[in-house]
Formats: sequence, structure tokens, C-alpha cells
Amino acid sequence: MLRLSSTITILPLAVLLLLCALRIEASVHEYSGEKFVGKGNAFFVHGGSEGIYSSAPGLNESSPEDSFIRFEKIIFRRPLELSSFSSGSVHAVVFEVDDRETIGGSAYGGQRAVCCTADLAKLGVCKEGQIIYRPSTNNPGWPQIYGASFDIDMTEAILHPKTLQITRTGMYNLYFIHCDPKLKEVFVDGKTVWKNPTGYLPGRMAPLMKFYGLMSFAFVLLGVFWFSQYARFWREVLPLQNCVTLVITLGMFEMAFWYFDYAEFNETGVRPTGITVWAVTFGTVKRTVSRLVILIVSMGYGVVRPTLGGLTSKVVLLGGTFFVASEVLEVIENVGAVSDLSGKARLFFVLPVAILDAFFILWIFTSLSSTLNKLQARRMTAKLDIYRKFTNALAIAVIVSVGWICYELYFKSNDVYNEHWQNAWIIPAFWQVLSFSVLCVICALWAPSQNSTRYAYSAEDASEEFDRDDTLTLIKPSQVVSKDLKSPERRSVGPDNGLPEGDIELEKTA
Repeated sequence: MLRLSSTITILPLAVLLLLCALRIEASVHEYSGEKFVGKGNAFFVHGGSEGIYSSAPGLNESSPEDSFIRFEKIIFRRPLELSSFSSGSVHAVVFEVDDRETIGGSAYGGQRAVCCTADLAKLGVCKEGQIIYRPSTNNPGWPQIYGASFDIDMTEAILHPKTLQITRTGMYNLYFIHCDPKLKEVFVDGKTVWKNPTGYLPGRMAPLMKFYGLMSFAFVLLGVFWFSQYARFWREVLPLQNCVTLVITLGMFEMAFWYFDYAEFNETGVRPTGITVWAVTFGTVKRTVSRLVILIVSMGYGVVRPTLGGLTSKVVLLGGTFFVASEVLEVIENVGAVSDLSGKARLFFVLPVAILDAFFILWIFTSLSSTLNKLQARRMTAKLDIYRKFTNALAIAVIVSVGWICYELYFKSNDVYNEHWQNAWIIPAFWQVLSFSVLCVICALWAPSQNSTRYAYSAEDASEEFDRDDTLTLIKPSQVVSKDLKSPERRSVGPDNGLPEGDIELEKTA
């Protein structure tokens, strides 16, 4: 436990150090010593990919509703010892994803090449050593290609500032490309600015700003309902309801921070570090607390058992591990995002969170099954009814989640080039709506009222059956020995009235 507490305490410092190492500017793409990487017969640096909505024809860069890609201070550099010769051009290539086939070609149906080969030069298609491209039939004037070359004894080649106005909605890609093997040590510095008609937010992220605004309003409405009930019946409040209050508060802060994060991003083109970190952290804490609340409710805490007993340390350990894994994943996904591409998190960071989520679900439903059986055996009708509704709501949420995961896998597998970027925002939005819906169900079932105490644990509910640890065999593999096997002599103890043991229990409670 001490080690876990130390890890959680050190995590914020580790996150801040990671932020210092990451570049967190998004619609302003910066290049600092980006080295060209060989692929096929060409050398590449990926300059960015963003969904951009078209601006109206005739607008210029000064218009607030103009869409453009602007090159600023792009400089190609090479080492001094490799500057004794002049070179071919280093190109900036900008194209819309539907026009990707216009870049490159092949001779006689062979392997596709970006740079012109000797065979293609013989066919008169291109000049050897130059980039192969042909004009787009759908988007006149595209792809846009221009470049700069190194003069002899010069270590720098400057790409002159240029602004490309976007008049057709699409996913635009920028690559810096050259075909000269002698320039393999070249790197690029500078920046490009990408803008949509409504601001600097990348096209895939733009709808999320409105979405988080709506979610902030939804959390406010839920908070008004819950806090008003809490204030009216504060004398009847259960420990469980205090946990729900915490989740609602965290959700309100999370949605507000996300909205302000996107609003600032949209206004300046630079993602605000502090707001992004706060949004990520509040979201991670909310998800962790939400899962822990659902788990302890499933175990019957505060309703049929006063404490978690020996399970407390295991629950805290699972929650702490989930928090650390989720925080790292969210930092990787949201802090340092440069291009408008989905699914950038590495499998290494996604897998731990997925495994922990699966473990939460398994433990929750195992505990719910045990709690329902015990409530039914003791005929606690009111508590049984509310737990059945809670179980049904969770089962529906899990089924919907599995279905959505299948759809998400299908969506991403069929959108390799991010052609469906305009609908990609729905995927993260869905998970927010689903978690909010589950929270609303919990608020409806356990809202503070004058009858709250009827669902609370009382001394009359005390029983060994409820106090026994409901630990999964995955956590504590041990064989449970029957009480009857332990003390067989106790079976004969009691009044010899011919009634079964269950009937005796009913008589006692009557």
C-alpha cells in the first residue's frame, strides 16, 4: 500500500516531465531537426495530416473564415562536410487523401515508386530523379508541389513562405520529399499553420468543442437535481451517495476543462498545456472513482454490509493501478497531438487499460450475482428490487459497449487513410455519453430522499453471509470449505420441531 501511495504521489511530477519532452502544438505544426527517412526510392518527413473544411472562393488569408495551410520559415539543412555539391530539389508535397494515387507511379505494372526511375524516364513520363505526380481530375490545381535546392558549399536551402488556400473539404497531407541519396543526412526546421473556417482546431476535433459544451450543460442539470436532493435530505444521506456526489463534481470539472481546452486551442492554434493536463487528470480520476463506486455497490457496501473488510486493500490496489495506466494513456493520446489522426496510442499503452477494464467488469458482475442471491435468500425485497434494476442497467451498458467496440474496430479497419474524419469525433463522444447515462441511472436509483435509510445497512442485516469476502478466484485462489463440513455436530443442535432450517429462520424473523 505504501508503494502504491508513493507511485500515485510521484505520478503528477512524472506527467509534467513528460509534457516538457513532448511538443504540444497541434494546428501549428513545428519541425525541429526532423530527419528524412528512406522508404522505397524516396526520403520522407511527414509534415502533418488534418481534416480541413473548405472556405468560400475569393476569400484571402486575412478573412476570419478562410481555410489555409501556411508555410513559415521552412529551412532544409545539411552537414558542412556534405555541402561540396549542388543538389536536386527538396519538395513540399501537399495533397488531399482522395488524390493519393496521383503521387508516384510504376513502369510496366511493377513496384510503385515516388521518384522517377530510369524505366519511367525512358517512357517519357517524368525526368529521372524528380517526384512523379499528375494533376488531380477532381481537384484542379492539386496536388501542390514546390521546393528548394542546395547550392554548392551551402548548408541551408530555404523554402519561401507560401499560403495554400483550401477550397475543397478533405483530409490534407503534407510530406517533405527528396530523391537524392546524397542528401540522406538532411533535416528540416520551421513550422506550418493549418486553419479551418471556424478556427485552428483540426477538422476531426472541431465538433468536440460543441459536444463538450453540451456535456458541460448536461452535467450542470444533473448536478442541480442531485445537489438539490442532497440539500433537502442531507440527514438521510448514505456513504454511497457521497461517492456519487464526488463523481458528479469530477464530471462537471472534466467537461468544463475539455471545453476550455478546445476553445483555447481553436483560438490560438496552440494547445494549452495546463488546461489539457487538468482535463486529462480530472477525466482519469472520474473514471477511476466511477468504476470503484460501481464495484463497491456491487459488493453491497453501505447497503448490505458496513465495510469491505479484507477486500479494501485489493479494491484500492486495482483502482490505483487503473488510474496510473489510464493517466499514461490519456497523456499519450491528448498531450503532444500534432496531426489530425485517430488511434495514435500504442498498443503497449492501450492493452493494460483494456485488461483492467475487463477485470473490473468480471469482478463487478461476480459480486452482483453473489449480492443478489443473498438478498433473495433473506427476502430483502426493497433492496433486491433496486439491485435488479442496477444489474439490468449495467448489463445493457456492457452489451452496448461490446457492440460499439466492434463498430469502432470496423470503422478504423476500413478508414486506413482517415477518409471518414468528419465522423471520427463520434467515437470518443459515445463513451462520454454512455458513462453519463450510467451515472444518470445510478442517480435515479440512489437519489437522496426521505426513504434513503431503507436501503442503508442496519444491524438487523448483519450476517456472516454478507460479511464474507466476495473475492474473485483470480485475486485470492482458495477453496471455500463448507460450514457444515467444518462442524457437522451443529446440524443436530436446535429444537426438534420437525421444521426445516429455513422455516426456523422465518419464524425467528416473523
